[in-house]
Amino acid sequence: MPIQTPTGTPFQYFINSEEAAIVIVTQNENRHDYQLSALVDLYQWLRNDCQGEWVYLGTKREQEEADPNTVEIWARSPNNPVNGFYGLTPGRRGQFATYIPSILEHMGVVEIEHNARNNRVRAIIR
Repeated sequence: MPIQTPTGTPFQYFINSEEAAIVIVTQNENRHDYQLSALVDLYQWLRNDCQGEWVYLGTKREQEEADPNTVEIWARSPNNPVNGFYGLTPGRRGQFATYIPSILEHMGVVEIEHNARNNRVRAIIR
């Protein structure tokens, strides 16, 4: 199903929960696989640890150092629920903050700013 990144670039995703429990993201000819638990874990972190406050996305490629206090650094942290990268595609384990928050927005559980850069996300707490 096609949705958009925070900056408006379309991508598609598919959830494979039967065989490998992964989220498969495709944009153009690029494929990124993430652990399925990333969806729940990110929402819980935004809701509980960040208390629904705005958090910068901080999207970076795997080879780039992620900025502190961002979704991207959390998605690589040895202190997150999977003890490191949620990304499963070697060389493309980064860019978590581009895709996973957008899927959560599509599900209606977070809201994201949609600016040209420096976007933030926060959990919708009901």
